[in-house]
Amino acid sequence: MPERIIVVGGGAIGGVAAARMTHAGHDVTVLDADHRHATSLRDPGLLFEEVDGQVSRRRLQAVSDPAELTGHFDFALLTVKSLALRPAVTPLVEAGLVDTYVALGNGLVQDLVQSLVGRDRLIVGLIEWGATNLGPGHLQQTTDAPTVVGELDGSSTERLARLQRILASIAEAKTTATIASQVWTKLLLNSTFSGLGAAGGCLYRDVAADPVGREVALQLWREGYDTARALGMTLGEVFATPADQLVTRDAADRAAAEDALDRLMVRAGPTKASMLQDLQRSRPTEVDVINGGVVEAARTIGREAPLNAELTRIIHEIESGACQAGPEAFHRLAKLTTNVGTR
Repeated sequence: MPERIIVVGGGAIGGVAAARMTHAGHDVTVLDADHRHATSLRDPGLLFEEVDGQVSRRRLQAVSDPAELTGHFDFALLTVKSLALRPAVTPLVEAGLVDTYVALGNGLVQDLVQSLVGRDRLIVGLIEWGATNLGPGHLQQTTDAPTVVGELDGSSTERLARLQRILASIAEAKTTATIASQVWTKLLLNSTFSGLGAAGGCLYRDVAADPVGREVALQLWREGYDTARALGMTLGEVFATPADQLVTRDAADRAAAEDALDRLMVRAGPTKASMLQDLQRSRPTEVDVINGGVVEAARTIGREAPLNAELTRIIHEIESGACQAGPEAFHRLAKLTTNVGTR
């Protein structure tokens, strides 16, 4: 029998994934707590704008209440925000509806998912392509890049191969034996550019185009990189750019890092940070598992991550209405850049 897939969260990433898998003939159901959005996914269907500009309607199976689900699912793709994971996943676990859960969220969320579903039922994945929620039932894919999945123990399993085949209907799909390092590689991008994009109220490319934002980005990148390496992670490529090429330690590194940043922005530049989308909708962000995740990980090994800590504070201040997103955030962070990364 063909695999049955439930996509938990029909937002930008989940909705696009569901649309592509459904179009490829997979049995897919979307579970989204927003009743209006779930209804619009069914009828008239998702208004889907692709990277190349093509626009189409895609009717999806979608529900807003786990009680509406019927039958058993082979895979649950978890695309909801970290704050929504527990209430979204717990009913599925309690009802025994899913064989394998795939953690696809931002930041360091796999530990939370593992605590909810158990290690044996968990695969960790990374979605490198971007998408934007333009309104109920209206999504746009903004960038095209691979999806990477792996078992926590690095093993090659039959279920991982099945999942890879399913995900290949969305975008290029790869498996890895080093998913923890891959998670940190993506976290490096998100903690730098999603964090700064949210604080600055702009796209990734706008951060890099702002002289102060660009400098802070390179310093923030180094801080995250050094934290990951201290944890024993081997960082790979971000949009085909090796992570270490953006690390600056002295003037001799600068030209190569600037060039690497420009190459990264060719691919990642159009991305609108998910945290910025949350702020613009007056919703809480995932900063505590993104920039805050770097801070906490550094703390566990006796290090500090002052830029990530300050960026976490800034985004929380924007959430509370104490300040507004804008380039002033870059200047605030720039005051901390002297000698950061050496702590």
